[in-house]
Amino acid sequence: MDFSLAPITERVRAAAADQTPLRIRGGGTKDFHGLALHGEVLDTRVLRGIVSYEPSELVVTVRSGTPLAELEAALAEQGQCLPFEPPHFAKTPADAATVGGMVAAGLSGPARASVGAVRDYLLGVTLLNGKAELLTFGGQVMKNVAGYDVARLMAGAWGTLGLLTEVSLKVLPVAPGEATLRFEGINQADALRKLHAWGGQPLPLNASCWVQDEGAGTLYVRLRGAVAAVEAACKTMGGTRMDNATVAADWTACREQTLPWFTDRATRPDHALWRLSVPATAPVLALPGGVQPLVEWHGALRWVQAPESAGDALREAARAVGGSASLFVAAEANKSGASGAFDLQSKALEQIHARLKHSFDPAGIFNPGRMARAW
Repeated sequence: MDFSLAPITERVRAAAADQTPLRIRGGGTKDFHGLALHGEVLDTRVLRGIVSYEPSELVVTVRSGTPLAELEAALAEQGQCLPFEPPHFAKTPADAATVGGMVAAGLSGPARASVGAVRDYLLGVTLLNGKAELLTFGGQVMKNVAGYDVARLMAGAWGTLGLLTEVSLKVLPVAPGEATLRFEGINQADALRKLHAWGGQPLPLNASCWVQDEGAGTLYVRLRGAVAAVEAACKTMGGTRMDNATVAADWTACREQTLPWFTDRATRPDHALWRLSVPATAPVLALPGGVQPLVEWHGALRWVQAPESAGDALREAARAVGGSASLFVAAEANKSGASGAFDLQSKALEQIHARLKHSFDPAGIFNPGRMARAW
């Protein structure tokens, strides 16, 4: 019997009966994102620990309240990792992102465009639905799905469908070869052209970041893979090779949004952080005010700092190339309440989300208003 889960189950059952909103929360490091934070806090951090880990099978099952850093450390001891590089977004030493929060947020780091997203590594989940029923979906192997792949619905659901209690994840060995190349004095259009050209070649591209600082653009490209492949790519791609030990902190800062480009927003309190998801082959976007984005994912992710009043123009610019834009961190946002916004793009998609929400959580008790005002 799971004694730590029993009181949580009873609390969910009572909340469903009374229609009391519950705010599912792990470390709270991503409280800044979403429409609103409503309900009594239901802390998942009592659900902690690695249930099983088979390094030879590349599979780990872990309880949802386990600190993400604890899981990453256990994997590192075996020379393995979560290749999608989930961000922690811890603002203070006391903050600790959890594994459940990682899945619920569905956010991935710099390597996402090359290795896939959180959902691609999610093999199975166990969760409490809005009726306090403990349900298990998926399993601990890659080919485990017969019918709907319900487990992956939980990635990016922000706790609106259920309370995750355990997750099973595929992990990968750390790549034996790695190098970062820097290309200085390159504008955004030329950087995108290079990335598009490299994307069509058999190169071990893993991550990229283009940023403009004081009028000068710089492109960083990280290579990961077999040592021979990385060394060969370094010889043919050009650029300046950087020291791995030194640049590792910069890639972490890119993942955690602590690079100077991100932190500079503090000097402009009227500016929000916008997330534009577009096809990697999209050209330079016509952004309001001629602002320059920070470009990741080989061109597919473009971060923009602009006032919230520029939202319509940013969404139109993204949709014009087949993408979408969402408010990631609102102006003057703080950890006391959510302040981002999701872009569901269409009424039809919003209705699908609403029906899924009703199926898993009929009383609407889990994280109400986090993803949509209507539920």
